[in-house]
Amino acid sequence: MPMSGRAGGALTPGLAGRLNLLVDLIVLWPGLLLAAHLSGRSWPELSHEFYWFGLSAASVWIVTAVALRYYAFDANRGTMDHVALTTVLVMAVITFLEIASIFVPPTATFPRVGHVLLVIWPGALLPRLLVFRHLSAREAPQDEVLILGAGPVGRLTGEDMVARGQKRLIGYLAFSDERQSPSLPAPFLGSAKDLEGILRTTPVSQVFIAGNALRNADEMQGAIRVCEKLGMPFALPAYTFRLERAQPVERRAVSDGYLHYQTHDPKPGQMAMKRLFDIVSSAVALWILLVPLSIVALVVKLTSRGPVFFKQVRVGLYGKPFHMLKFRSMVVDAEAIKARLEKLNEQTGPVFKMKNDPRVTRIGRFIRKFSIDELPQLINVLRGDMSIVGPRPPVPSEVAKYEPWQRRRLSVRPGLTCIWQVSGRNQISFEDWMYLDMQYIDHWSLAKDFNLIFKTVPVVFTGRGAS
Repeated sequence: MPMSGRAGGALTPGLAGRLNLLVDLIVLWPGLLLAAHLSGRSWPELSHEFYWFGLSAASVWIVTAVALRYYAFDANRGTMDHVALTTVLVMAVITFLEIASIFVPPTATFPRVGHVLLVIWPGALLPRLLVFRHLSAREAPQDEVLILGAGPVGRLTGEDMVARGQKRLIGYLAFSDERQSPSLPAPFLGSAKDLEGILRTTPVSQVFIAGNALRNADEMQGAIRVCEKLGMPFALPAYTFRLERAQPVERRAVSDGYLHYQTHDPKPGQMAMKRLFDIVSSAVALWILLVPLSIVALVVKLTSRGPVFFKQVRVGLYGKPFHMLKFRSMVVDAEAIKARLEKLNEQTGPVFKMKNDPRVTRIGRFIRKFSIDELPQLINVLRGDMSIVGPRPPVPSEVAKYEPWQRRRLSVRPGLTCIWQVSGRNQISFEDWMYLDMQYIDHWSLAKDFNLIFKTVPVVFTGRGAS
């Protein structure tokens, strides 16, 4: 069956971001020139200082954009996400402008903050919202989907998914009454009984259970239990009959012919506000803490051998790995030494914790006690890897040892702080820690997030429960 739509014409991933960056840099320098004109009485001279200012402003823009992963278009970003991210970028240039203005002659025509905001902000935001966001939707998809069902329903679902280009189909599992078909648009990975094993080892964003409710009822029910246990979103066919003229009253609810389910209340309005708060609060915190963070980085570098930052692979939303940033608080060969210290582990479960860990440096002991080593993770929050509030991101070796019910903590974005941080941290058992994370997921609200933030502040300042 030939596939239509944009499947054959999908754009290269990242093309929209690269074009967006090019346009932003083209807009930035003339925009600063126009802002300087609006701030003075005539067009400013293209002086040596102004050239250097333009180049420096472009550098600030690029560095901030990289930290934000601004040009990595995410399908989960709404309009307010784009507005907030663009505002953060423009504010970064404005902050640089205010600092640079201290060192220029008083007679120089320098763009004022209000004029920069008036010119650069819409100049960057409008092309992003009107052009590049829609262009990115034509790129090859990134969200991984697994289809359970290798029959006609599953095959047509996969073909439609490929044609629309909205999801990346990683493969098929078959029900017991189905055979492997060479016409499937993605690899055949096994049978329905392999579902849990695949979800435990492969990052998947959603499972489409494309079965017949009469023939495959037991296996479909088993798949639902697996998804619920692991906290995995899943979708069930909305119709058991073929429809020719009839249409659903609420089309958006079944736009792809499936009813979609999650294991917790998504609260989309509150989640949008949560992401907006993450972006704004982490950006503001990084600006405010710029000098203290620079001092900590210098002290870490001067007091022990090795890099300033410790970059470690952690497991994020739905099992997707990412690199988490911390100030290095241990010796450079800490991971190698850990194997020799396993028998001295003071924490239950797969997590390794020691109160007097010999791998920790002198300055590391101080910054760990007051959670200063965690502050670079504000960059992870800006990027979207993490949130301000959410279960702490585990390392892959810990996740490999999780019991099935414990994997449900991967169904939400990990965070800087959660109930565990305000309940004793290293003084509570691993199993209690997991139960606290489940409590957070099942009863989440934006108000509870703010409550946890307020409770975290005194814990951080006193260093209570840290090691």
